[in-house]
Amino acid sequence: MAKKNFTLNVNGKVRQVTAELDEPLLWVLRDNLGLTGTKFGCGSGECGACSVLIDGEVRRSCRVPVAYAALGREITTIEGLGTTGNLSPLQKAFIDHTAFCCGFCTPGMLITATALLAKNPYPSREEIITAMDNNLCRCGSYLNVIEAIEAVIKAT
Repeated sequence: MAKKNFTLNVNGKVRQVTAELDEPLLWVLRDNLGLTGTKFGCGSGECGACSVLIDGEVRRSCRVPVAYAALGREITTIEGLGTTGNLSPLQKAFIDHTAFCCGFCTPGMLITATALLAKNPYPSREEIITAMDNNLCRCGSYLNVIEAIEAVIKAT
């Protein structure tokens, strides 16, 4: 298949990429733009490791064609949430509550939690569990993730 040029708005910056029309956004982010925080997990949209925000909605980047993402949409990856010197409150809470072990699922968890709190700044524990339910963690850090999110809620 022939490659095409696309314009993506990623983490507030307009970026030009060349990719196949149906190439998954995941690979464009990682291979073309060097944004390797978004992880390849299952490749079928089930695990959440590849989660990004597209126009504020959690999307599995392994299942989103780059052509869809290039339609003037705002894409936010884990790299767009904060920096080493300026962590988002959720990133800091994940560290403070050891809400990760190996860290592989952490970017997807943070993206999902960011979307949750943007839509509902004061979710109940049950709402947190429901929102985070589609993110898999092989290390079993689920309770720590919930407590980190609750800590951010309490701090606001």
